[in-house]
Amino acid sequence: MTEPADPELIPASDACALLGISPATLYAYVSRGQLSSRPGPDPRSRVYLRAEVERLAQRKRAGRGAARGAAQSLDRGLPVLETRISLIRPDGPYYRGRSAVAAARTGATLEDIARLLWECEEQDPFAAAPPPAWPPRVAALALDTGLPPLERTMACIPLLALEQRQSLNAAAPVRREVAAMLLRQNAALLVGVQPDARPVHRLLADAWRPGDAGFAELVRSALVLCADHELNVSAFAARVVASTGAHLHATVSAGLAALSGPRHGGATARAHALLLDAEASGAPAAFIAERWRRGDELPGFNHLLYPDGDPRGTEVLRQLRELCGEQPRMRHVEAVLAATAEHSGQHPNIDGLLAAICYVHGLPGVHALVMFAAARLTGWLAHALEQQALGTLIRPRARYTGLAPGR
Repeated sequence: MTEPADPELIPASDACALLGISPATLYAYVSRGQLSSRPGPDPRSRVYLRAEVERLAQRKRAGRGAARGAAQSLDRGLPVLETRISLIRPDGPYYRGRSAVAAARTGATLEDIARLLWECEEQDPFAAAPPPAWPPRVAALALDTGLPPLERTMACIPLLALEQRQSLNAAAPVRREVAAMLLRQNAALLVGVQPDARPVHRLLADAWRPGDAGFAELVRSALVLCADHELNVSAFAARVVASTGAHLHATVSAGLAALSGPRHGGATARAHALLLDAEASGAPAAFIAERWRRGDELPGFNHLLYPDGDPRGTEVLRQLRELCGEQPRMRHVEAVLAATAEHSGQHPNIDGLLAAICYVHGLPGVHALVMFAAARLTGWLAHALEQQALGTLIRPRARYTGLAPGR
């Protein structure tokens, strides 16, 4: 086989050589979702992303040694912390043993999931007085809708900590009430309104599509499905900060900062852009086919932890079809889904479906990130509460690979 013109794409023989495996094993890796392939120079050949192959080869080399296993674990590898909060299974995440998909289908709200994840038992932290209006020093920023939602929120949360007299109170009931207030404040900041006692899904839906009950239900379900996802990047960042004994506002700030990266929360914006670009092309199926042939990524599709498809995305898609199945924009989404399945075999993930909610309803793509951030705060706070209850500091060691002393 001739070498593909794109140096980022390699033929099967090179992929096998890098991994030290047979072609049959290579195809098994593809079928399990550990690698992706694209059409090669001739119809019967396939090519592979060099970066994906090298990353898998690095994991294989890591072996089972303690030091190497620890290094591997920092990229979707071995567990690095014990938690009782959530479990990832092929049929989706489970929140303290309860299926997130089932919770979304049966009408649970984000507040219901918060009470579950925070182990509130008989306490209802949301029954406390609703958050007060923004203090003067915060109001100018909090209500400035000209600022990007995430940046506005990250600017205000540390200032709100100055107003919280019990931010370092270690009593569990007090900490849950602070967490409940933060959940409401965060949602209000993300849409640039005053905080109140409305359920988070209603606050978001009323800000974007007031009076649309079907849309509000769709947002409710999406929030429940995004509330936590085990030890993801932003949850780990929040948990590390919580281990220092910092107040909950600081842990939320850490989670928001991690979420802002293009490889985490920013994936929703790229998924929304894919839908817009496919529409602008005038031929979505051909657009997806050409993009895949070039070796370009398809944001909003595929998930390393769900090789057979992200059940969270599947559930949102089901509800989106029921609500908007005959609308032209939904038909465009279906065309993109069908073309992607045909050419890449990839399934949509939750990032892609959050973007699809916004696209179908004519909303800006940034609203997808707002839904993600409003929901995921629930999990960050659960991890912070769990970590601080343990009372231990998260302080991993590094394996030095630089220049040796004296050389």
